[in-house]
Amino acid sequence: MLARMLLAKSAACLALVVALALAPGRAVATEGFDGPNPPAPADAPRWRWPTSPPGPVVQPFEAPPGPYAAGHRGIDLAASPGEPVLAPADATIHFAGVVVDRPVVTLAVGDSVLVSFEPVATAASTGSELHAGEAFGTVAHGGHCDDRCIHVGVRVDGEYVSPLLFYAGIPPAVLLPLD
Repeated sequence: MLARMLLAKSAACLALVVALALAPGRAVATEGFDGPNPPAPADAPRWRWPTSPPGPVVQPFEAPPGPYAAGHRGIDLAASPGEPVLAPADATIHFAGVVVDRPVVTLAVGDSVLVSFEPVATAASTGSELHAGEAFGTVAHGGHCDDRCIHVGVRVDGEYVSPLLFYAGIPPAVLLPLD
């Protein structure tokens, strides 16, 4: 009986979340430190994938419960050292250098969005302008993927959000029955 009641409450909560997310004119919220963060504007052009063809997502975004808590603040895409890394949109190189023990490149897309890639080696310098699809570096060695992926992180107004909100060609989520 208790299991049936919990299942019913869970289903009702899920239905409410889906209804709110799909309501016309309403932005879909994402997880963040201080509550929901807005996704990319509905009229914003979708980004190109940083590798071609895009590798599968080997680790998804996992928002931490607080700004200093553990989490996975981006996605990991399958990639191998030496593969070219492409600008997802028209952007400017905001940072290119080593962070801790890995090469990182951060691009500014517009005024409030930063997208970081690691490990990525580049000869480009800070301030360089890039066009969508333009190669700006190569997948390097290092990072937490042990030479099998590239990490992509996105910050909107300083808050981490799932990069999948910006990329084109994301398959729709499918809800499956519990039984």
